[in-house]
Formats: sequence, structure tokens, C-alpha cells
Amino acid sequence: MAETTPICDFGWKAPAFRLPATDGRIYSLDELKGPNGTLVMFICNHCPYVQAIIDRIVRDAGDLTAHGIGTVAISSNDALTYPEDSLPRMKEEAATRRFPFPYLYDESQDVARAYGAVCTPDFFGFNRDLGLQYRGRLDASGRNPAPSGSRRELFEAMKTVAETGHGPAEQVPSMGCSIKWKEN
Repeated sequence: MAETTPICDFGWKAPAFRLPATDGRIYSLDELKGPNGTLVMFICNHCPYVQAIIDRIVRDAGDLTAHGIGTVAISSNDALTYPEDSLPRMKEEAATRRFPFPYLYDESQDVARAYGAVCTPDFFGFNRDLGLQYRGRLDASGRNPAPSGSRRELFEAMKTVAETGHGPAEQVPSMGCSIKWKEN
């Protein structure tokens, strides 16, 4: 079922985390934050919305590095129900796609809950003080990629955050598959 993200709660502080990554390390938010801002993305392997834009995510994350933006991707889906989102499969995806950012596994789903993540992809763009400035979409893509040359909304927003500390007032929510929560 498709979900959309809520509007940006400007200034909301990024919750800290420590999670294992596909490279075998454990990362904290403090280790990953960039000098000019941080992009925290909730993605997964199986979601058609993520698969439609994963190459653009890789491109934009790589390009944002030059602007002092640190990027991290987190998968929080229930891997028992969705084995393609398991850590071993995440490792394959990160290697195949050559992610220029750590890909973390939130097995407990506590980080997704702390962030209020609702779908994949769900983008949280923070300024250098870890205050939320962007909660929008990557671009006009949906289940299919937007046409080549489409406006790079996330990239432009995070570039502005890097330069000014503030995100755009107008943001289009991201849309994607719901987070696959574990049954209690």
C-alpha cells in the first residue's frame, strides 16, 4: 500500500542511533553527519518506488558529498516477512549498486519509530545542527522513474541546506511502500 510522508517539522532534532551496516561496521549518527548537513534515508531492497530511483539516490548522495552533506540509508523492514530486505541481501544490493553511503540495518525497528518513518523511500534532510529541514521526495518519480532531466528536488533542497542551514518552505511529500512492521 502506498504511503506519503507528513509535512516537514522544521527544526525537529534527529534522534541518535547506532546500527550495523552492510560493511560489517556499526555506525552512529554522530559518525555519519556531514559538516553542512545530514541526509537520513529509509529505503529497502524490494520496494518498487525505491528501485525506480535507486540510481538517482546513488547519484545525488555522491553529488551531495561535495557540499558537505553526509548521507546514510537505513532499512527497517521486517526481514522475516520480507527476506529480500535481510542484511545479507542488503549487502548484495549495496555492493551491486556501489552505494557511496553506509547502508544500515534497523532490525528492532526502533530507529524507524524514533524518526516517524512511514514509507520507503522516506527522506529526512537535516542541517549541520541536526535540525530537520527537508521531508520531501527525491524528484517527480513514483513507481516509475521521472523523465530524464527532471528537477532534482532533494539534491537542490539539501544543497540549499548546506549553504544556508534552511530547507525550502514548499516540499512535495515522498511516496512509497509502507514500512513493513513486525507483528507484536
